[in-house]
Amino acid sequence: MIIHPIPPLFDGESRTLILGSFPSVKSREAAFFYGHPQNRFWAVVSAVIGCPKPETVEEKKKMILENHLAMWDVIASCEIEGSADSTIRSVTANDLSVILENSRVDRIIVNGKTAEKYYNRYTYPKTGIKAICLPSTSPANAAWSIEKLVEAWKVIL
Repeated sequence: MIIHPIPPLFDGESRTLILGSFPSVKSREAAFFYGHPQNRFWAVVSAVIGCPKPETVEEKKKMILENHLAMWDVIASCEIEGSADSTIRSVTANDLSVILENSRVDRIIVNGKTAEKYYNRYTYPKTGIKAICLPSTSPANAAWSIEKLVEAWKVIL
């Protein structure tokens, strides 16, 4: 069983919560979201916002919070082989109330189908907020070019 090691990123002004499924090995090593250099999350979100791609954790946090976004993952703990979402088992969901009760979040975005599946199964019944599923920024989602991802992700603003 692996426990999610990254705290949620939000503040009182956050309005849109972006949820992934569970941090990859690289993200767990970096102790921050989307830590694998091949993941296109930071390139996509910075392009949507219209700012340079952040490189450091501090720059990433600043970009997210300045744009009234929040970040976390659906899964609090699970069994997983490497970083493969397809191997996720024995899921415990994160309790989103810490974010929802201490921010202005009224919209939830899920990054890909795996996050959507676990959100709908474990979290939606508690929040009552229907999630908007966007195409995954993972390099495994090769069918989506960065340009197509940027276009789809514009709904976060």
